[in-house]
Amino acid sequence: MNEVLQAIEKRSSTRGYTEEKLTKEELDSLILAGLQAPTAANKQEIHFTVVDGGSPILGELEELKNKLRDIKNSPQNFYYGAPTVIFLSADESYYWSSLDAGIAVENIALAAEGMGLGSLIIGCVKDALSGEKKAYFADALQFPAGYRYEIAIAVGHRAVTKEPHEFDRDRQVTYL
Repeated sequence: MNEVLQAIEKRSSTRGYTEEKLTKEELDSLILAGLQAPTAANKQEIHFTVVDGGSPILGELEELKNKLRDIKNSPQNFYYGAPTVIFLSADESYYWSSLDAGIAVENIALAAEGMGLGSLIIGCVKDALSGEKKAYFADALQFPAGYRYEIAIAVGHRAVTKEPHEFDRDRQVTYL
């Protein structure tokens, strides 16, 4: 079977990571995979902010996310202790930015799988990054002017494994 199809078949969300940091080569390969994603009209408006898993800004985001969702004593943070979290932001005035960011984040997830790494695509901090502290977090995460959070991905070496999700082809697919 084709290596890309194998990566798609085997990939699942990783919710537990070792403390081992990504190498510069691993990180560069993941970012390159995101940069190589197609964008509508080849606008290439996606910006990637790479954050170390120990950064205090992640704790601030976790705290606000929990407050907004009325979560008390969450057993795990939103990035499950991954050593790296990549935030994708994009031009907030461009209609296709959210779609383009989704394509880029999937490229990163598949590249991570192909490299033997785990990943978790993250949307749960959207409220925290678009609410009253939007400007604060945009500045802290160094989003370009006029850009907003679209999606994020945690990446690292797996400490846990999980089977890929089940699906129901008959219910989910229609052929005309």
